Amino acid sequence: MFERFTQEARRVVVGAQAEARELRAEKIEPVHLLLALTEDDSRGGAALRSCGVDHESARSAVVRAGSPLDADALAAFGIDLEQVRAAAEAAFGPGALEQGKPEPGGHIPFADGSKRALEESLRAVLRRGRRRGGAIDSGHVLLGVLAVADPLVQRVLAELGVARGSLEGQLGDSSAA
Repeated sequence: MFERFTQEARRVVVGAQAEARELRAEKIEPVHLLLALTEDDSRGGAALRSCGVDHESARSAVVRAGSPLDADALAAFGIDLEQVRAAAEAAFGPGALEQGKPEPGGHIPFADGSKRALEESLRAVLRRGRRRGGAIDSGHVLLGVLAVADPLVQRVLAELGVARGSLEGQLGDSSAA
């Protein structure tokens, strides 16, 4: 399937692996594709930026949404989790509060949700009537990520105030998924 991916879409997939590694994930999840898309200069990244999603805010939202630490509970004791996280990462590197998870090396496999997202990106091309020769670009990858309705991606987008329909509208494909 990757032979149908444009260079930009391939960069997104490679970027997702880098995001998974930096966040010390064992598998590449749909949210890692989303993070990689925030750094994309073409259609997928442009759609996210037009809705106010940049890499820094998305990464912060991912860390908060996926953290086992409860920011509200810590705030009740006067502890600002974001300040603690920033200080720990400044001193020890990204993901410093992720205890017991060494940074993965080598190949990181795709989680089922990411596999489905990439399959949905192909379906997005096919829905547009491009059965032959239709290339999958970063916009199609974003449509694929949205189509799988991953709970973490949904939480991140909700926290950032972005509706799925807004992103689909930016891509000019509201019939997707």
